[in-house]
Amino acid sequence: MDAVRVALVNDYEVVARGVAEMLRNYQNRIHVVELDLNKQVGEHVDIALYDTFATTRGDRSEVRDLVSNPLVDVVAVYSWTLEPVHIESAMSNGAGGYISKGLPAAGLVSALETIRAGGKQLHLEQEDAQTVIVGDWPGREEGLSEREAEILALITQGLSNAEIAERTYLSINSIKTYIRNCYRRIGADSRTNALLWGIEHGFRPDRVRIKHPEPAPRSR
Repeated sequence: MDAVRVALVNDYEVVARGVAEMLRNYQNRIHVVELDLNKQVGEHVDIALYDTFATTRGDRSEVRDLVSNPLVDVVAVYSWTLEPVHIESAMSNGAGGYISKGLPAAGLVSALETIRAGGKQLHLEQEDAQTVIVGDWPGREEGLSEREAEILALITQGLSNAEIAERTYLSINSIKTYIRNCYRRIGADSRTNALLWGIEHGFRPDRVRIKHPEPAPRSR
């Protein structure tokens, strides 16, 4: 069987390239055909893998836009968020698969193949986060976990604690704990210092997702 053709969808280049690196040893089974995220998926792919790092969780328009693209056969959401209500929301938006970011590379490859074949849609087995390192993210070299990095990325985007909680489906207390951990790791003593540190260390999105163009007004 031909390799699964996959487009990686995330606005942080380091995140997308981290997933591509995870898949590098499986090139006979997975073919990453697109990493340019500053445009719509531009060639046929079996699966658009929507990575939720520092973006919406799949229950909003981003997934619907991907599903509506005729060049994408299936959209699979790739996320830490595994609560049934959020999975159901993503699936009701048209996603054809949902994959835990806790899976090792071999598990991700198997999930992509199964989804392409029309088999099991949900691949949620969570590995031990202390022993499984998946992909890459800004701040990893500075000791931030992916979830801590995501919170800092959302701070760098200018979101409030309440907006971050709404975006990540975490409680305000959990957000505050992650923020304290981030401050300690990067040596920040205020939100302003953390934001400036984030800007200097690649925590702003590399891409701005381009929507379908609006029709130009007719000239008179």
